Amino acid sequence: MKSITVQGARAHNLKDVDVEIPKNQFIVMTGLSGSGKSSLAFDTIYAEGQRRYVESLSAYARQFLGQMDKPDVDAIEGLSPAISIDQKTTSKNPRSTVGTVTEIYDYLRLLYARVGRPICPIHGEEISAQSVEQMVDHILELEERTKLQVLSPVVSGRKGEHAKVLSDLKKEGYIRLRVDGEMREINEEINLDKNKNHTIEVVIDRLIVKEGIETRLSDSLETALRLSGGQVIVNVIDGEDMFFNENHACPICGFTIGDLEPRLFSFNSPFGACKTCDGLGSKLEVDLDLVIPDRDLTLNEQAIVPWIPISSQYYPQLLKSVCDHYDIDMDTPLKDLPKKQLNKILYGSGKERILFRYENERGNVRENKIYFEGVISNVSRRYHETSSNYVREQMEKYMTQLECPTCQGYRLSEEALAVKVDGSHIGEVTEHSVTHVLDWILNVKLSEKEEQIAQMIKKEIGDRLTFLVNVGLDYLTLSRSAGTLSGGEAQRIRLATQIGSALTGVLYVLDEPSIGLHQRDNDRLIQTLKRMRDLDNTLIVVEHDEDTMLAADWLVDIGPGAGAQGGEIVAAGTPNDVMVKEESLTGQYLSGKKFIPLPTERRKFNRKRKLEIRQAEEHNLKNVNISIPLGLMTVVTGVSGSGKSTLINEILYKTLSQKLHRGKAKPGKHKEIRGIDQLEKVIDIDQSPIGRTPRSNPATYTGVFDNIRDVFAQTSEAKIRGYNKGRFSFNVKGGRCEACRGDGIIKIEMHFLPDVYVPCEVCHGKRYNRETLEVKYKGKSIADVLDMRIEEALEFFENIPKIRRKLQTIEDVGLGYVRLGQPATTLSGGEAQRVKLASELHRRSNGRSLYILDEPTTGLHVHDISRLLNVLQRLVESGDTVLIIEHNLDVIKTADYLIDLGPEGGEGGGQIVATGTPEEITEVEESYTGNYLRPVLERDRKRMEERILEAK
Repeated sequence: MKSITVQGARAHNLKDVDVEIPKNQFIVMTGLSGSGKSSLAFDTIYAEGQRRYVESLSAYARQFLGQMDKPDVDAIEGLSPAISIDQKTTSKNPRSTVGTVTEIYDYLRLLYARVGRPICPIHGEEISAQSVEQMVDHILELEERTKLQVLSPVVSGRKGEHAKVLSDLKKEGYIRLRVDGEMREINEEINLDKNKNHTIEVVIDRLIVKEGIETRLSDSLETALRLSGGQVIVNVIDGEDMFFNENHACPICGFTIGDLEPRLFSFNSPFGACKTCDGLGSKLEVDLDLVIPDRDLTLNEQAIVPWIPISSQYYPQLLKSVCDHYDIDMDTPLKDLPKKQLNKILYGSGKERILFRYENERGNVRENKIYFEGVISNVSRRYHETSSNYVREQMEKYMTQLECPTCQGYRLSEEALAVKVDGSHIGEVTEHSVTHVLDWILNVKLSEKEEQIAQMIKKEIGDRLTFLVNVGLDYLTLSRSAGTLSGGEAQRIRLATQIGSALTGVLYVLDEPSIGLHQRDNDRLIQTLKRMRDLDNTLIVVEHDEDTMLAADWLVDIGPGAGAQGGEIVAAGTPNDVMVKEESLTGQYLSGKKFIPLPTERRKFNRKRKLEIRQAEEHNLKNVNISIPLGLMTVVTGVSGSGKSTLINEILYKTLSQKLHRGKAKPGKHKEIRGIDQLEKVIDIDQSPIGRTPRSNPATYTGVFDNIRDVFAQTSEAKIRGYNKGRFSFNVKGGRCEACRGDGIIKIEMHFLPDVYVPCEVCHGKRYNRETLEVKYKGKSIADVLDMRIEEALEFFENIPKIRRKLQTIEDVGLGYVRLGQPATTLSGGEAQRVKLASELHRRSNGRSLYILDEPTTGLHVHDISRLLNVLQRLVESGDTVLIIEHNLDVIKTADYLIDLGPEGGEGGGQIVATGTPEEITEVEESYTGNYLRPVLERDRKRMEERILEAK
């Protein structure tokens, strides 16, 4: 068949959808957020392709793979084996890195095992196992008539008198020794200081280099090797000593290394992992910056956070006793305390006892002489010794993963790090970016023999690195932990892995692969997708990006609205076909009939109202100084990996959170941030879930459910029955259904089949017991209200201002299609972010708040972006500050102020390329953002002029 035919698809909000999709084409599915794109692509087409494949396996194999439910569809024909590449983050295991998940590290281990050269970390000598024959050949390269002595090192740098060693050598008939570099006769009285290190080398033979000494030299070397356990020194008279070792060991100090195997270079293997950190590269240690986040505070102002009293006054009284003993002023800011006094508080009294005066709640006083352990030791001890999870979690707040002192964060043993290829050990290679490693592998210097061995390995590594470059991940380092990757980065890593497999005849389903990509890198991604298509694969990409849609062979627009108003095929065909369809909202935006207009006037930067970040140096930031205007909408942009998230999330947000809200997270490296006194709070609106259980939903998160329960508690029926507000909560006993404990569903484990969730037989999924459901407001029970869409609820509660205001903010951010009680686990990252934004919007503003958003356009159609921008502009109009990290040009063009980082990603980034209005940025040639923004501004100005003319 030349197409995939779907008939009667009804997953989620799909309305008996029939669609025909051409095979071996690049297909983009688009539409408003919540219109049903993912339901068709993932929950219907991919799910059925995967289910059919798994069903073809044995029952034994199925128990390991799990089985997917049959999607709600009448028929699908023409399906190929399906692979889903979605935005689920890669492994959170701290042992997973970019190198391991892409398998590049496996090939690097093989490379080092086959052509690596062990180098002694102390003496820099190459370590190699040498045969006696090789040693003889090497010695005979000396000039003829050279005098030499063959020495056997029986003692190397060991303390002791070594009387027995000397006695045994004398019995065996040896005559001469070299003791600590001095030639001695065995018959002399040799007295060695037992407290000093000594070296004793036995003279086995004395020779002159000439023809015919091979046999004698060979015998002497064998004797020396046997006596010393594998080492021999050839003392060249009037020359330098030559060291030989028949083991993999340094000929000077004996540093040994086993056979070079791939497992020696694995930090997940006991053979290769650093013994101190077990291959993690870091250790959990108490962090002084978390113990004392604000050194401007005094001890009386509770500067030492772990000792802030919760219930007991034990620690404050202990601290006072210490200060009394050492005459420490508790009203002096910690930054002004003498270092010696502060160290006593932090690291303890040592062997000195102090008088501890403790008064309990009843007023009883006890006095004891104690050794004071110090705050740092106290936190560490409580963390390691407690059996309470609560105490461990509390103490962990003051600890951080610090670089392992033994391996310097490389994760590997000393032996593994001693092996070099072209002067670099494997840890040094992986700490560089993909681009750097690709350059290294293509130009690595190897001998002719090594090149023959490494040829295939180098090709595999080079290919995989090239795939990562092609999907815009050239800035990542191979040693980066997989858990720190964004959803978009993780998806593109899987995409790069699939390209490497070079499969044909496969159906790939991708979920917004352009997330987190700058326009510059997007072009490379599109080319990569086209190459996958050219291998006779079918690509179905759920995407909102304009460039990707225009590059597609076939476009499917789903809508016309979201939620209940969506679930239909609005248009399908080439991008040009869709553009001419009047009913297609996507088509109207692609053709330019609809567009997000430029602001008529940009707000001015008031230089007196700003935040100043000074000398930011975390990750790849290069001593950055930057001013961020307050009271404006500022967008931070730049190519992927340029340092945007590090500057805003790691440094700015964590510092503000610490200063304004006593946050526990440690900020990234910087000197200071000025202007914090102009803010009262900072709100980070990210894409993390609003809850991890089905009990959390938009109604509970935004707080509107409290008001709704108040309404039900005020009804006549509730008052007659004596029901209070708590009766209408599904989280506590009373009004909820006890059969399902308010979940509405019951999970049934099916062992090798997928777990089945069935509606509760008692409440039929309504969450409440029969008595509670009998209480009604305007004919609806509390369960009926939770099942309403936001837009329905808005109309239902239009006469209750408190509820209407909160629901209106959810509607304003484009979530009118979401149900009030929709479980948080079913919301996408973009939807969760907008629920958080809505919950902030209905709060009264005082103009002293900073909102930070990281790529809020993720998962949003351009029409939804338009609505989101209106909401963000409302925040700024009320005097607050909005700071956005974004690549989307529609957001960038509407900003008051831009900060462009770069010029490249990774090692080539971390600098301020340009700052100013969008118009000012376009004048900076070095700015990639400016170059892509310039034609967009020109195009939209023309469109606005045309619109004005039409209106006249």
